[in-house]
Amino acid sequence: MDKRQIIKKFSNKNLSIRSSIFIYFTVTAIIAIALISLIMFQRFTDSLNKTIIEENAGIIGQVGESIDSYLRNAMKISDSIYYNVIKNTDISDDDIKNGMNLLYVNNDNMIEDIALIAGDGNLIESMPALRLKDGINVSERDFFKKSMAESEYIYFSMPHIRNLFDQNENSYSWVMSMSRAVEVTSEGKATQAVLLINLNYMFFEELFSNVSLGNGGYIYLINDKGDIIWHPRQNEIYAGRFTENNKYAAGLKDGISVENIGGKKLTVNVRTIGYTGWKLVGVTGSAAINVDSMKFRLFVLFVADLFLFLLAMVNAYISNRISNPISRLDNSVREIESGNLDVEILPSGSYEVQHLGNSIRNMLSRIKVLMSDLVAEHNAKRKSEFDTLQSQINPHFLYNTLDIIVWMIENEKPDKAVSIVSALAKFFRISLSKGKNIITVRDEVEHVRNYLMIQSMRFKNRFEYSIKVDEDVSEYSSLKLMLQPLVENAIYHGMEFMDGDGEIDVRVFKENDELYFTIKDNGLGMSEDVVATLLSKDIVPSKRGSGIGVKNVNERIKLYFGAEYGLFVESEPDEGTKITIHLPAIVYGEKNEDK
Repeated sequence: MDKRQIIKKFSNKNLSIRSSIFIYFTVTAIIAIALISLIMFQRFTDSLNKTIIEENAGIIGQVGESIDSYLRNAMKISDSIYYNVIKNTDISDDDIKNGMNLLYVNNDNMIEDIALIAGDGNLIESMPALRLKDGINVSERDFFKKSMAESEYIYFSMPHIRNLFDQNENSYSWVMSMSRAVEVTSEGKATQAVLLINLNYMFFEELFSNVSLGNGGYIYLINDKGDIIWHPRQNEIYAGRFTENNKYAAGLKDGISVENIGGKKLTVNVRTIGYTGWKLVGVTGSAAINVDSMKFRLFVLFVADLFLFLLAMVNAYISNRISNPISRLDNSVREIESGNLDVEILPSGSYEVQHLGNSIRNMLSRIKVLMSDLVAEHNAKRKSEFDTLQSQINPHFLYNTLDIIVWMIENEKPDKAVSIVSALAKFFRISLSKGKNIITVRDEVEHVRNYLMIQSMRFKNRFEYSIKVDEDVSEYSSLKLMLQPLVENAIYHGMEFMDGDGEIDVRVFKENDELYFTIKDNGLGMSEDVVATLLSKDIVPSKRGSGIGVKNVNERIKLYFGAEYGLFVESEPDEGTKITIHLPAIVYGEKNEDK
């Protein structure tokens, strides 16, 4: 077949891509090149993998020895305090402070503090001089229970923030507690106590920060249950942006194994740390081709250039003839992927490409219709889900309220019983609102007022509340069951540790033709990280609340009033929380739910 025949054959519009590729050997040549390259690179990769695994195993072994040495030193310090100081001292006559202080000063690079706690939870002695925080019941802490239960066992806790003692400086540093049951002598009588040593967590930070495995690998440390003690991406794990298979790794035996985890083939190296049962886990992916040899690179480049030159001479005309229509169709599809559904599709080229272009054009028309229907259906479904969720009033709230009513009647307090029954009736009447989701500000405020009245009586005046509403906003439109979930959060989370000093302030006002609601409390507050993720978390029904979360309220507002409206959360630890609701100022009746 000469050149003129080839041109004539390609001028036939109905010629298929399969026939064109069959005539020429392009695919066969490319497959041959790929197979040769694959064999060469596979051997090189296997060798590289083996070298990396051996190097990583050595690194993990060194890290394991460092951790084992650190823990043994910590246990030696504990033994020294117990056998050299505590056992030789009658605490009723002698002072153990000097002995504890000497060991503390000599090891202050790895120890944050030392405390000797009596069996009843009272502090006997500590280094440096510390005082238990008010309200702390040490005997209820896990380390105390486990140490007292197993007298011959030294217990290591998970990393945590120091929160047992009052201390102005470094009060929020991370530590790992080591505790054990000890026998103290007072007035000649032996009693059980607990020796607590808070180890500096920075040892693990400094140790692991200097460790780097080959081929993008990493090391992390878990306890015998699979809980993470240290991980290079620990913050991402807590935020839910990264998932580690630590529970799976906890069941692996010591040694090197290749595991298929999450659809990826990973080399996992496990080493158990003596006594504690902790496991050091090294994770390495398959080695990528990273050739340092200049000769190997030049050889591969020469072979590739030779074959590419030969193929270019044969395929230049053919590839253009076949690929141009496909490229134009691909560009049109990319436009569709970017969201441009008005792109013009002009089918051309071989029969299959023309047929594909016509199919895509028909499909695009159907997509436009289906998208319109899908948007309407999705909004209807979301409204239905929110309406169903808001209709679920927590049974515990009703049961507890009825218990209060029964108690008031039995204790001959009919006036208060009548008040709370009336508030409960109004609460449920407004909750129903004849199936309406948009109600007046007056009704929404009345609903939360009744709720606060009932909860104030339930919690025996643990908190005080105030509600202030500007006179000119009562007849504006509001979303039903919007304030109650936020006030509920303020009570159950903000007022949890308040004892008569709690304050909840609700305010409604109009500013710059916009409507604002604020719920402010003086409770525990939240950190910046919690506030930043509050509106992005999934809705998880609370065991004590109604199950209508902050995110749900925010999404309902955006669904009914628009994306520019919703919630804004301000909070600081120990300073309280303020939630601001932003709505359009619409007089009730001017805009119904359908609009």
